[in-house]
Parts: sequence; C-alpha cells; structure tokens
Amino acid sequence: MGLYSPIRYLKGVGEKRAAEFAAKGIGTVRDLLYFFPRSYEDRSKIKQISECIEGETVCICAAVYNLPTDRYVRRNMLISSMQVFDESGMISLIWYNNKYVKNNFREGEKYIFFGKISRSKQGRLQIVAPVYEKAGSERFMGKIIPIYPLSKGLSQKIVQSAMELALKEAGRLEEYIPDEIRNRYKIAEINFAMQNIHFPSDFESYNIARERFVFEELLILQLALNERKDKSRSNTGIVFDDVKCIRSFTDTLTFELTGAQKRTINEICRDCRSGRQMNRLVQGDVGSGKTAVAAAAIYMAVKNGYQTAMMAPTEILARQHYESLSKMFEKSEISVVLLIGSMSAKEKRAVLGSISSGTADVVIGTHALIQDSVEFDRLGFVVADEQHRFGVEQRAKLLAKGSDPHMLIMSATPIPRTLALILYGDLDISVIDELPPGRKPVKTYSVGGSMRKRVYNFVADNIRGGMQAYVVCPLVAETENSDLKNAEELAVKLSEAYPDIRTGLMHGKMKAKDKDEVMESFVSGSIQLLVATTVIEVGVNVPNSNIMVIENAERFGLSQLHQLRGRVGRGGDQAHCILITDSDNEITKKRMDTMCISNDGFYISEQDLKLRGPGDFFGTRQHGLPEMKIANLFEDRNILRLSQEAAKLIISNGLGRYPQLRQRCSELLSNEIIMN
Repeated sequence: MGLYSPIRYLKGVGEKRAAEFAAKGIGTVRDLLYFFPRSYEDRSKIKQISECIEGETVCICAAVYNLPTDRYVRRNMLISSMQVFDESGMISLIWYNNKYVKNNFREGEKYIFFGKISRSKQGRLQIVAPVYEKAGSERFMGKIIPIYPLSKGLSQKIVQSAMELALKEAGRLEEYIPDEIRNRYKIAEINFAMQNIHFPSDFESYNIARERFVFEELLILQLALNERKDKSRSNTGIVFDDVKCIRSFTDTLTFELTGAQKRTINEICRDCRSGRQMNRLVQGDVGSGKTAVAAAAIYMAVKNGYQTAMMAPTEILARQHYESLSKMFEKSEISVVLLIGSMSAKEKRAVLGSISSGTADVVIGTHALIQDSVEFDRLGFVVADEQHRFGVEQRAKLLAKGSDPHMLIMSATPIPRTLALILYGDLDISVIDELPPGRKPVKTYSVGGSMRKRVYNFVADNIRGGMQAYVVCPLVAETENSDLKNAEELAVKLSEAYPDIRTGLMHGKMKAKDKDEVMESFVSGSIQLLVATTVIEVGVNVPNSNIMVIENAERFGLSQLHQLRGRVGRGGDQAHCILITDSDNEITKKRMDTMCISNDGFYISEQDLKLRGPGDFFGTRQHGLPEMKIANLFEDRNILRLSQEAAKLIISNGLGRYPQLRQRCSELLSNEIIMN
C-alpha cells in the first residue's frame, strides 16, 4: 500500500472503522502514521509477583490457578475474580461487569498481565481490569506500548493494531529532509524515527524520534509561512506617493510621540510607498500608544485619496475608536463614520450610502464591516484591532472589499519573544516597547480573602475622593458547584455595604445595547464602581478609574490579568491593582508574585507560558496556524531555534532545490486553517 492509500484497505479496518478514524482526521496511511501517541506504557520489564508494590503499574508473567468466578454484589454490579501465580507468589485479578472474561483463559496456562497494583479490603494485593495476552504469542506485551488519543468507536488495541500494520504496509519511507540539514542538526532518519515514535525499542530511541518529528513539524510550518509571506509580498500594493503628510497630523497631537511610535510609523510609511501590499503587525503593551500610530497611518491613507476601514472586536471598542479618531481628525476635515450591529436600519442605510459614495473617509465598525451590504468606493487601508479576536477568514473578507489594500494588524496581547517568529511568521512585525513619558506603573498587590473587607473599604475611600474603580469576577452568576465570586451577587453586596456609592454591573450575557449603556454610564461618571466579568478586558479608556480589584485571581492567566490591569492607570493619578486569591498553591503564588513585580507584558507572557504550559495560552487557530501534532511551542524552544536556523538555510539555498519539502509546504498551505 502507498502512503496515500485509504486506510479502509488496511486489514481489520474496513468502511465502518475507517469512518471512526475519519472523525480524528485520519483518512490515509500517511495520516495514520502521523497520528502520534499521547503517552506510552512501559510493558518491557516483567516483574515477579513478590516484587510488586501497591500503587505501581507492572507487567507480570503468571499462570492461571483457577478460572474467573463471578458474583453479583448488587443488581448491576458483577465482579469476576481469578488467581494467578508464578514461582514467587500469587495475586488476584479483578474485573467489573465483564461476563465474558472467563472465556479468555485456560487453567494452568501462562499469560502476560499489565495493570496497576492495588490492595483489597482484606489487605491482599490485586490488579483491577488488567490488560493481558497469552505468553509466547503476545503482540503488545514485553515492549513499550503507545497510548493514542481516542474518540468514539476506537480503542487502544484497534489503533495499535492498525498502526502496526500501517508501518509494515507503508514499507520504506522516502526521506525528504535534506541530508545536509539532518547531518548538520543531528536529526534522525525518517524510517528509524517513524518506527520509534510508535513502537520505541527504548526511551532513548523515542526521544531521538520525537526530536525528529518536532523539528520536521516546525521546519515545514516556518517554510510554509515564508511561502505565504513571499506570496503576499509579491502582491502589488497601492503606492502612497505622499507619506510626509503624516507630519501635518503628528504636529496637531497634544503629546510627544515615543521613539518606538515614530519607528513604527516610519516602517508603515516604507511599506505603503514600496509598491507591495503591506501586512504588518503592530504589537505593543497596554497603553503603549498603538491607536496614535494607527491614526497617523489612517491619516496618510486618506490624504493619498483612499478610504480606510478599522475593525474592532466589540461595539464598545469600536465606539471608543470612533470617538478617539473623530477627535484626532476634527481639524483635518476627515469624515469618520461608525457601523455597528445595534444601529437602527435608518442609521445603517445612511452610513452604507456614505461608504459606497466615498464621502466617508474612515469607517470604524465591528464584524458588521464584512457584511455583503457594505461596499467601499476606494478602500486602500485596513486596520484590525485586537487581531487575536478575529479569524483569518474575517480579515480576508474585509481585505476583499478593496483592491489589494494595505493591512495593519494591532495587538495589545504581548506574545513571548521566543515565539513571535513562528506565530507571526507571515507578517512583518513592529513592536512598540516604550510607554508614553509620565505614565506611572500600576502598583499591584496580592492578598488573601481575609483582607477582602479592608480592600473594599480602601476602594470606597478612593471613590469618595473622586475616583472610580473596577471589580472583576470569574463568574456571571452563582452556581451550585462553585464557591467562586460571581458578579451579580457581589454587585448586590457592594451596593448594600456602600449605599453612597453608585454601583453598576456588566457581563457577557447582557445584550450589547445594555452593556453599552452601562459602560457609557461608567465613562460619564454616573457609575462609580463597576462590577464586571472579563468583558471589560478590552474596553473603553476611562482615565478616572484608578483601582482594579480582581476576585479569584488564580482563575485567570497572567496575560489576561495584565490585560485587565491595563484598564486602570490611564490618567495622571497613581493606579492600583489588587489580586484577591484564597489559593495557597505554590504555582499560584509564583504567578501572583510575577504580577506584583512587573508591568512588562512581554516578561509576564513568558512567565505565564512557563508556569502554565502552552495549554490555552493562545489558541493556535485564532492566529491562523494549524494545530500542532507533536511540537510544544514552549517546551521545544531549543528545537524551535534549530528549525528556524534550518529554515533560513533552506530559504537562502532556494526551496525549489527541495521538491519534497516544497510539496509538504504546499499541502500545509492548502489547508484552510493557514490560508488567507
């Protein structure tokens, strides 16, 4: 069978089982071979029964002393037990609700059993539901056995058997990583690696095999991203002849731009006059001034005769951008319009008319911008704010409304520097790594629940002094199974405890219109204390708010805590962030300490990744990347660095010299996840 043969032709698979494999994304022999184990069981060492210790998982070779006997302990609970022995002793084997198990054994014959040693109520050692095979004819005993992630209809034995057959049927695989690359970076040959990733002869061989496939996966991903980057760079872009016009905009600003902002604006200008389509990510910490950079770029686009679209993930943020840009452009006769879902039909018609006629220079909105009814007259520049909230497809739809418009993507979610190249390998990256002068770092404290009353008294005194505050909870409402703080209950308690303070409530289950009304009341100051869920993580700029209290802070990732903290400290007053947690877990303590000692989002994201592991730190799909099959972007950073070196070497030689590698890149690029 060839690598691309359907797996239904593998012996023992067939149509029905092939459909079950298809649910795991496995359709061909090659798909199956690249379905890697999630863990392994070491069944290679056989122990004497007398050596077995409670709690350990072992392999024993023993003869059947008596066939399984059944007894019902209650109507629906059948217990089958059997004694087996070797020259050192005897042990009991137990099965629950397995009435056919007695048919699988013969008295006096030897079998290999694998399972966890436990102790019965009577104090005797036993193994519950062991895996077993007849001694002398075993296939999955006496060796290291792969354990695969399963789905309905598949068992370990089914997948293991299919994998064993696939390795045999596929024959000798053709190597496609160039020999000079493998030799230079000491990467294993594909046939050795494929055998030892599934059925390793020992754990050293497994480690060598795993390193090969991690390197391979990261190498191909980076080559594919480079191909996509080259393709986008080959796209002819609109040429902005006049980039110096930006100076007339920056001269009107009431503040001095930082060096990082000026550097980023210069990079955007170079892109926009280069004749190729810009695809640039501007990454900056909370409050670093990304909006001012975007405003300068938008000004340049309009002055060069083009419309600009700016897409924000929420109506609250879209409205904030509308108000900020309207104010920034009030002296420049630039028309700014807002398009959001909650507008009336009449308002939408008027805005759509101004967009299609070209009288609207700057259009700010939510997902409403990508609807078919939105037609631009001359779209030349697109801005996507908080890019991780949008899928690749949504950004592509907005770009399609113009003729190769320039794309500027903004993110206030710092990504660890070690990962930026792979996450944004297809984009040019600008980093705004300076905060505006005079910006005071937010003072952060971590306290236990016993300090809660003192914390809220401090908040109340602060509000009575003329300021405002946020309180963030992990839950919207009370649940039976959780003692976490919920926003609804806490809002009631705080309004009762401090009746002189106007308290508001906002959470994600509220209608967009209601959320907007609450937020507008907070902005205007008619609400002094806002109790909310993380819906305010990306919210409006309220300079008068200078305290953020986060309940059950251990429930949030460090990067999310940093984003929440960024909602305060935007005015001239000293801001405070108070993290309340009852957890005494060591990792929680380290995470809270990280928040208290640093306001650097890039440092915090590194620590977040280190302490939590990759997990949900970022969903790869939201970055337009495929799901990793074996690589771990944090734990495999050393291999990532080597694969980045190798990718540069291959690119400098020309990917065309390596047709099989190029084919793998093409296959990855054809996947809709990584397509523009």
